Amino acid sequence: MTNSQHLATADAAELKEVRTACPHLDAVTRHVHDFAEMLHNLRGDQLPDWMEHVLADDLPALHSLVRGLRRGFDAVTAGLSTPWSSGQVEGHVTRVKLLKRMAYGRANLDLLRQRVLLGP
Repeated sequence: MTNSQHLATADAAELKEVRTACPHLDAVTRHVHDFAEMLHNLRGDQLPDWMEHVLADDLPALHSLVRGLRRGFDAVTAGLSTPWSSGQVEGHVTRVKLLKRMAYGRANLDLLRQRVLLGP
């Protein structure tokens, strides 16, 4: 998953040898690298072309990924195009759910509210 430009010479040579020996692995590597570039450079407009290229190869696992991306195409495109993230909000939601589960029905809403507001 590391950018091949950051690999040691021996590792880069070994990676090249493995990719040459297995065309499917080479294709997967190219597609994953292209998707990472889209994500890193916020190029959601390239998603339809990327999906077509993936479907052109015989890679059932990536075909499944493309089908999933199509179900939420607008959301995925927005996620690949904007610098905004809901990660911080999702982290707080996860923390609240953990606190709620820790009480396991033994506490009322007032105690949960106190734990959420005063806890770390």
